[in-house]
Amino acid sequence: MNAPVILVLEADPPPRLGRLTGRAVVRYADERTLADELPGADVLLVWDFTSDAVREAWPGEGPRPRWVHTASAGVDRLLCPALAASGTVVTNARGVFELPIAEYVAGLVLAFAKDLPGTLDFQRRRSWRHRETRTLAGSRAVVVGAGPVGREIMRLLHGLGVRVALVGRTARRTIHGVEDLERLASGADWVISAAPLTPETCGMFDARFFGLLQPSAHFVNVGRGALTVEEDLAEALRRRWLAGAALDVFQEEPLGPDSPLWDVPGLLVSPHMSGDTAGWRDRLGEQFVSMYELWEGGGSLPNKVNIGLGYVPSTDIAT
Repeated sequence: MNAPVILVLEADPPPRLGRLTGRAVVRYADERTLADELPGADVLLVWDFTSDAVREAWPGEGPRPRWVHTASAGVDRLLCPALAASGTVVTNARGVFELPIAEYVAGLVLAFAKDLPGTLDFQRRRSWRHRETRTLAGSRAVVVGAGPVGREIMRLLHGLGVRVALVGRTARRTIHGVEDLERLASGADWVISAAPLTPETCGMFDARFFGLLQPSAHFVNVGRGALTVEEDLAEALRRRWLAGAALDVFQEEPLGPDSPLWDVPGLLVSPHMSGDTAGWRDRLGEQFVSMYELWEGGGSLPNKVNIGLGYVPSTDIAT
């Protein structure tokens, strides 16, 4: 029997797949060659998860990979009607990024509460400016997105004394449904976006939403860039509808040097780095190898994406 073929959509540095030597044939493709290579592959590893090449190259008919794994939490850049109709199993990198992203969010909340951006600015200007800062304990946060990232954010914020409401697509037990979002957000000190990008969530944070927030509130998006209408957020900050915001994800990445977002007052911009801690690529490679060994042995794969929903559903969804 021929060894299974793993096709890797390239990104630099490449994944470390040495443990699969002799057990699989590993081939590499870029955006130009992917369409030609896909019919000969059993497994596709989307290592370059910033690419839209899979959507454009996925074969409509004939041979195709039986399993696609993306080295990212989001799958919106690869899902397409042809892939959805193919019956191919799609998995994601759930389990790798949750804690780093939650730590990043906790750092942002602390930085805003203690006005660390202001302290750094005054230091650069050699200005001794005494201020009073906010206490986190007892403040209120709304975390939008009840998946593993949102739950880990909730756990860490709880540890800082923040009272957290978690909002998901479906209400169950201690999780609110989206019908409660506006009511909760209007009384929140911190609104954290950690939702997946779906047709229902695209553009959900718009002028109307920002108009509901308290003037002292802060908004953070570590989910997907298209969740936020960036022009509306910028205008809301200019009008001081809210006190500040942080974006780690954007509609177009990388953010160009001419983007007006760099100069919006009260906006902290970071280059999609909230989940990337030292060694993250090695952890992604190890995860794929472990999943491949399950697949090779006929075991059930974890992290299966529900194609209709556009993400890996939680196991506590009410039936």
